[in-house]
Amino acid sequence: MSSPTGPASGLPVRMPRPRQPGRHRRPEPLAAPEGAPALVLAVPGTPSAATRSLAEEVVSIARSELPGLDARIGYLDGDDSEFPTLQSVLAHASTERADRFEQARAAGSDVTEPDGPVAVVVPLLAGPDSALLRRVRQAVMDSRVAADLTDVLGPHPLLAEALHVRLSEAGLARADRARLFTVATAADGIILASVGGSEAVQAAGITGMLLAARLAVPVMAAALDEEGSIAAIAEQLRGSGSQQLALAPYLIGPELDAGLLDAAAKEAGCAAAEALGPYPAIGKLALAKYTAALGIAPPQPQGAPAH
Repeated sequence: MSSPTGPASGLPVRMPRPRQPGRHRRPEPLAAPEGAPALVLAVPGTPSAATRSLAEEVVSIARSELPGLDARIGYLDGDDSEFPTLQSVLAHASTERADRFEQARAAGSDVTEPDGPVAVVVPLLAGPDSALLRRVRQAVMDSRVAADLTDVLGPHPLLAEALHVRLSEAGLARADRARLFTVATAADGIILASVGGSEAVQAAGITGMLLAARLAVPVMAAALDEEGSIAAIAEQLRGSGSQQLALAPYLIGPELDAGLLDAAAKEAGCAAAEALGPYPAIGKLALAKYTAALGIAPPQPQGAPAH
């Protein structure tokens, strides 16, 4: 029995765990620095409700990873009404920053005039597309706003994971329920479809090697926008012994012309998975590009190891 001073003799005493000092403390959650530049997601392709929904989900993921983040969406082919252009979004961010400074000074705050980039522009592209990147760069220049432009999102292990998930959703690859590792696959050869010519194919090939390690099947990259590229890779895969092919778009979605993927699947004589879309990794990689550009990078998003 217990006594007024504690448990009866021989019974263990449960004591509260002491708070761990110093480096053992749980780190404070990272938040966007005060006055940090905006993250502007540069969205290619013809704007649509589906494109806007995808872009909004990507920036929502980024905001959830970095509280206080000022994230905006600029469309490369926007109309400045329903879909604001990249130039107008950058100009608006610049005006807002100048207004905040003037208001603070008028209120008597001891503030210094802001310098450095107004925004960090992150292209919503998995791989390089020189034509689209040239247009993004030109839009940034035309805005006359100090803005940094990051590289595209890939290659990265998380994109290989996203491709794996899209293939499994289409019934073209099986995945372990717990950790998304393939235990068997419906396809024994994967065509990784990119847009942007030979440079894009080369970059896609790096992620393709990571995907091949996950699926334990050959993966070869091909260009959707080069005539005969898909058919040639399909023939090469079949010539090396693959019988059941699958087409995996190494594309987020807005940069993909309507009908191009279906035509490529028919050309290769195989089924196709969906584009990457707003897979959580896309938002995390966009944020990683932003924070790395500012030198405030949180731990980089890690891809799951392949088995």
